[in-house]
Amino acid sequence: MTDSPVTVPVCYNHPSKETYVRCTRCDRPICPDCMNEASVGHQCPDCVKEGRRTQRSARTAFGGSAAGRAGTVTRTLIGVNVAVMVLSVATGGLGAIAGGGWGGLLGSSTPLLQWGSVWGYGIANGEWWRLFTAMFLHLGVLHLLVNMYALWILGRDLEAALGRVRFLALYLLAGLGGNVASFLFANPARDSVGASTAVFGLMAAMFVVLKRLNLSVQPIVPVLVINVIFTFTVSGLSKSGHLGGLIVGALAAVALAYAPAKRRTLFQALGCGAIAAVLVILAILRSVSLTT
Repeated sequence: MTDSPVTVPVCYNHPSKETYVRCTRCDRPICPDCMNEASVGHQCPDCVKEGRRTQRSARTAFGGSAAGRAGTVTRTLIGVNVAVMVLSVATGGLGAIAGGGWGGLLGSSTPLLQWGSVWGYGIANGEWWRLFTAMFLHLGVLHLLVNMYALWILGRDLEAALGRVRFLALYLLAGLGGNVASFLFANPARDSVGASTAVFGLMAAMFVVLKRLNLSVQPIVPVLVINVIFTFTVSGLSKSGHLGGLIVGALAAVALAYAPAKRRTLFQALGCGAIAAVLVILAILRSVSLTT
């Protein structure tokens, strides 16, 4: 009488590797290369993929993806603004960095700024892109740094709270709102640029979000007050642009933060869409008034 040979289990994914470890979900043998640590034991790659597919992704208090905690959109927006500044220098020379207004602290105008700024007569004659491009252009490096610092401080927290898509919608609506306000109320012969329209919207949104979460608004109130005072006391700033971004940012934040839990995404989309539609209508009416 002979004993039958003992068969050593091999990994289901790597037949050449012997193992005595099994997946806690499907009980298949798995080697160290296929082990994924679980709350109890280890799982194979197939079971991990299945769990991710069927598991509901984490959401923020306002329905956004928890992926916003990584701050990807904030970093991307900063990267776009910096890239546009580099392009402005490449097309306009070192004068795009400094040597212009405010005793040389600001940059001078460049072909890129002339092409993409909020210039009323240009917009009225069909150059609609100016209402969008102006929020990514800056008059010198100091102007850029101030706005990007504010975007970095405010953007990461708002993106984490709202999620990536909602935060991007908020930023673009606030920037557009400020530029439309500048188009409506500022001298159409003068032009303006800067991300401050969007940044003012983020400041207002932070106030709304903190209120909605029943958190203290003390950290943001002084920032709002100081920046509004700064807007009205320092010459050369776009008062209408800053206040327009502030108001539209607040309205967009209300639409995002106070949407009812049931069918939240639909109400958020309708609210932001309605704000965008009103801005477009106002811009059209202003264009008509400037060309008739």
